[in-house]
Amino acid sequence: MSIGRGDVMEEDVSQNPNNQEKEDDAECFQDERTKMIQPTSLKDPKLEKLQETLLDWINSTLKAEHIVVQSLVDDLYDGLVLHHLLARLAGVRLPLDEMALRSSAQIRKLEAVLEEFDKRLGQTDAKWSVSLIHKKDLLATLHLLVAMVKHFQPELELPSDVKVQVVVVEVGKSGIRSEVQTEVLTEKRNNSETLCSTDGDANPVEQLLKLEAHKVAVVKQALLDFVNERMASLGLHVSDLDKQFSDGVMLLLLIGQLEGFFIPLSDFNLTPINHAEMMRNVSLALSFLTHLGLQVSAVQPQDVVAQDVAATLKVLFALYSKHGRQDIISAFI
Repeated sequence: MSIGRGDVMEEDVSQNPNNQEKEDDAECFQDERTKMIQPTSLKDPKLEKLQETLLDWINSTLKAEHIVVQSLVDDLYDGLVLHHLLARLAGVRLPLDEMALRSSAQIRKLEAVLEEFDKRLGQTDAKWSVSLIHKKDLLATLHLLVAMVKHFQPELELPSDVKVQVVVVEVGKSGIRSEVQTEVLTEKRNNSETLCSTDGDANPVEQLLKLEAHKVAVVKQALLDFVNERMASLGLHVSDLDKQFSDGVMLLLLIGQLEGFFIPLSDFNLTPINHAEMMRNVSLALSFLTHLGLQVSAVQPQDVVAQDVAATLKVLFALYSKHGRQDIISAFI
């Protein structure tokens, strides 16, 4: 039996709570705007390359925590991976449960984590939201991750000029309206920017390590002199750059000396005895440097702890460039 439109209008809505609920649902449904990537764009090689690059970046960033992400949407929607990224990139670990199984708990976790990211990323338009990330919206997730890379690791070269065709559906009082738009995920680089990113702006430490050993030794000695000059007032002396910064203690003390602030001993381990304590120290030091605006986001704490020469030199050179002379390496490269 079919019910005509006139029959519905004649029913006393105020006396029927079910119909009232339907009206409320209809009101909530009005003025809704959604975006969906067109299937043809999902097969774009540039988009596929962007997703691959972002996956590699996440897995590299979280390597020390043995977290492997296989899908940008299926593995990020519950907030767990994003929380670990927040801790690793910004040095912020929120008092949240590691696992959130219920949907309501996942949303609360996402709200807390995205609030911290938004403070740092300065989102001015709604390219992502708690609701969209939790709904596994690929477009919103890509916008968020691209913004994170640009802020925390700007030297990472993402595929340029990535655009997708999206269907925008708007539901309002006047009905449903849809249109196809072009959404930009990464900007197009001009030739000069491309040249700089591949040659002129290559990390100076990486360029240095490709040179002759005696040139590397000269730069390391200059950095060593710089460090010891600043640490002399504490009665400390560094003789081996590669090893003495691996536990994070010297690095934290050096930052305090250079920036003129005291780091409470309760905030770090003055005599770390295991890998975890060293990791906490180095992570804290890198988070300080990031907040100070130094470009060290490419350096992973585990590399410094493992006495990786390049990682340690990048950190020290960043400090030297701010507080010493910036031509120490450019004289050789």
